[in-house]
Amino acid sequence: MVFAGKLSSTWTAYFAALSTLSGLIAPAVAVKEHDFKKCDQAGFCKRNRAFADNVVAAGSSWETPYKILPETTSFKDGQFQATVLKTINAQGETVKLPLTISFLESGTARVTMDEEKRQKKEIELRNDSKARKERYNEAENLVIVGGLTLDKDAQLANEDKTEATVKYGPSSNFEAHIKYAPFAIDFKRDGVSQIKFNDRGFLNMEHWRPKIDKPEPEKKEGEENQEEKKEEPTGEDESTWWDETFGGNTDTKPRGPESVALDITFVGFDHIYGIPSHAGPLALKQTRGGDGNYVEPYRLYNADVFEYILDSPMTLYGAIPLMQAHRKDSHVGVFWLNAAETWVDVTKAKDATNPLTLGIGAKTNTQTHWISESGLLDAFVFLGPTAQDITHKFAELTGTTAMPQEASIAYHQCRWNYISDDDVKDVDRKMDRYKIPYDVIWLDLEYTDDRKYFTWAGDMFKDPKSMGEKLDEHGRKLVVLIDPHIKNVDNYHVSSELKSKELAVKDKTGGIFEGWCWPGSSHWIDAFNPKAIDWWKTLFKYTAFKGTAENTFIWNDMNEPSVFNGPETTMPKDNLHHGGWEHRDVHNVNGMTFHNATYQALLSRKSGELRRPFVLTRSFFAGSQRYGAMWTGDNQAAWDHLGASIPMILSQGISGFPFSGADVGGFFGNPDKELLTRWYQAGAFYPFFRAHAHIDSRRREPYLVGEPYLPIVTAAIRLRYSLLPAWYTAFHQAYVDNTPIVKPMFYTHPSEEAGFGIDDQLFLGDTGLLFKPVVEQGKESVDIFIPDDEVYYNYFTYDVAPTHKGKKTTLAAPLDTIPLLMRGGHIFPRRDRPRRSSALQRFDDYTLVVAVPRQRGGGRAEGTLYVDDGDSFDFEKGQYIHRRFVLLTGDDSAAGQRLVSTEAEARPDAGKVKEGKWLKQMRDVHVDKVIVVGAPASWAGRKEVTVESEGKTWTLGMEYVPAEGGRAAYATVRGVGARIGADWTIAFA
Repeated sequence: MVFAGKLSSTWTAYFAALSTLSGLIAPAVAVKEHDFKKCDQAGFCKRNRAFADNVVAAGSSWETPYKILPETTSFKDGQFQATVLKTINAQGETVKLPLTISFLESGTARVTMDEEKRQKKEIELRNDSKARKERYNEAENLVIVGGLTLDKDAQLANEDKTEATVKYGPSSNFEAHIKYAPFAIDFKRDGVSQIKFNDRGFLNMEHWRPKIDKPEPEKKEGEENQEEKKEEPTGEDESTWWDETFGGNTDTKPRGPESVALDITFVGFDHIYGIPSHAGPLALKQTRGGDGNYVEPYRLYNADVFEYILDSPMTLYGAIPLMQAHRKDSHVGVFWLNAAETWVDVTKAKDATNPLTLGIGAKTNTQTHWISESGLLDAFVFLGPTAQDITHKFAELTGTTAMPQEASIAYHQCRWNYISDDDVKDVDRKMDRYKIPYDVIWLDLEYTDDRKYFTWAGDMFKDPKSMGEKLDEHGRKLVVLIDPHIKNVDNYHVSSELKSKELAVKDKTGGIFEGWCWPGSSHWIDAFNPKAIDWWKTLFKYTAFKGTAENTFIWNDMNEPSVFNGPETTMPKDNLHHGGWEHRDVHNVNGMTFHNATYQALLSRKSGELRRPFVLTRSFFAGSQRYGAMWTGDNQAAWDHLGASIPMILSQGISGFPFSGADVGGFFGNPDKELLTRWYQAGAFYPFFRAHAHIDSRRREPYLVGEPYLPIVTAAIRLRYSLLPAWYTAFHQAYVDNTPIVKPMFYTHPSEEAGFGIDDQLFLGDTGLLFKPVVEQGKESVDIFIPDDEVYYNYFTYDVAPTHKGKKTTLAAPLDTIPLLMRGGHIFPRRDRPRRSSALQRFDDYTLVVAVPRQRGGGRAEGTLYVDDGDSFDFEKGQYIHRRFVLLTGDDSAAGQRLVSTEAEARPDAGKVKEGKWLKQMRDVHVDKVIVVGAPASWAGRKEVTVESEGKTWTLGMEYVPAEGGRAAYATVRGVGARIGADWTIAFA
């Protein structure tokens, strides 16, 4: 939510009265692309881009000024250390840059470079600044949670006066060739170059230098009235070294220029992905112009972007500086650990060297140029060779997705704003009346008393406790908005405590920072301060935040942070945070610290409660996945925004934050009924499924859509609920190793080159369910890409889709149809009984759907089910069920024809875990039905199956429906009766 162009009359009048204050209204009301910097308007980006251009122009005559001093090198226990000398002028003066290359047990390499003079605090700050003198070196403390153990088996294979080679990795098949002069690193896998650092010579670490005030040139007598002669500038452009102005705001820079930039080349890779969030295609575009390319670099600078534009490298609300490169059967990546404003240029070039050095089929190098305003050079290198390898290694470093509440992955109903507790109850009643399931209803800004968080608008929300109790009757939750800006007003205890305890962000002078946001004059909690988090926790206690209860959860919006009268609608970069760090150093991680503070607060609301928090965030960084969900921000009710949501969500998933979604229906504007219907069909396949709308949009709860749309929308939502067991299983896998919940084609089919650019369809977990939404008005078919030669069945009709590997096939998709295919070889669970909420499904029986693979004398289908109580942390104590299902359909007696359920993992505590209340209740939950799609023709004459489980055997009837027309044969076994948590076998022969 942003400060939109249309406001309630009260707030329009209020802000109009303040319109003379620093242009308060204009930046917030009409935030367009020109309100945000381009590269040439950000001094450090402009300087580094120019630096790169000069290097390219110089060609072979260029010599990078960075070299390693051979006498400073050392290698011990998997760590290479040296001093890099930067020559800074023609006189040969140098700056020392300590270098550490760490080789980790996981096979990841980490390259870190600092600046000795700043590291030792041997610099002077301007303007009596209270900022730290070092380069920001604490991002690791916030972002990294593990995976830093050094590989003591890494070997210094050779070293001389010009270079060193380190062999490392689980099989010692990775190499880092460290060139001393000029400094560069070539990372190889199996002897083939994969990633190169400073191969093009763009490394530029702006060193500290004192500011020398140059005197104004004296005018000679008689020149007063003559036009001044403009001299061409000589030397470096210092115009933005010490101060920089944009949009009427001046950024003072007490440490002077301190950017860090590096060229990183992905050798032989034509497709690169990641660095969300941007509203563009999944595969990143080039950024130096040309047909279909961007002219601006990708920008990572979390900002409150009003009505963001599509197909753009422009910054959005969150930043994950993880980039991955893919080619056939090979995948590598780089994680740039820097929390400051960052720009990334992307270009591609045909390799001019011996193509044999690139590996089979590799013809193109993707060249990237990373530029950050401050901080260390700190980059992690992943050499794959698969996308899954990088997903898992990145998760070792930054953590995995928090195991969510089951309710949080169901359907959420939201708008800005439900205006009263009666309004909430009315929506709740009507959702039931129209038999539309939902789990969570949301309250935006207007529930508060005059924009004071942790309060209720007493005239409209007179009894929030009874409202929560009414929702709880059907297992439903309430989410309320809590933002980081605290209203600066007397007699408001939260504001008073924030100031008295000195827990707020400070301005450059060390005084408490005051800015403008929803409440008007505001202060911001400094969630970098551990004491601030401790205080924040107290505000969420049920006894403190009266009216909340066990089914109340939280939404953190505006945490980039959004500051309406700040530069680029955010906080001044020279503000100061806990520890003396400038905001410029920590900007991109700011939202995550607030997200973490709220997550910790929900864990401690009541002594001994320990229920899984749900916290939605708008701003994020690498590691934010540990705390909850995100959404793509303030989109528009337009077809192109619906289309853009799929690649944006896929990008989040492969970048380590898979619990993501987009506002169903679009935040701004009024979708027509066709668009809204199609958006619900798409939203049913977002990991985070929430409808949301702006305060000035018309009410559009699903029951208002009318005929013939209502049953179609209801069916889409019910499909989500039916498939919740499959979704929850996929979320569990994300919790284990951060595997994406929805996956693009390159991830699931890394050898199929025709699929590397496909970003408008997805696979759900490991279910084999392939979905492509309709995102064009009036369209009644989709062309869906088929990445292999397996058989695909229509989910709803069991028709066999006409497919050809690496080609698209057309599926009919009239408005009441969701284009959804089942890939042969998979089994997935679902629950078929319609319920009001996921809580009411908890002890329903299961249906297993089996998609038989293409028959070649027998086949095998597999799938899993993970289930726990969906709410507590008891799963960490073994209170869960995790099953693997395997169907064998071989015609020979050795293979058999049976469906088997076994434990999905080796559990060392098997038989030792004492059943808690939930596991005991699950003893009464069974497999109700098995549907085998593509059933073998040999089953046609069979009428019965045999079930064995827990020492008992029984027979059941089987209904076999032969293939007809384009529809596959299928078999159904009803009333199976085997416990879902037990071992069992169904024999079909």
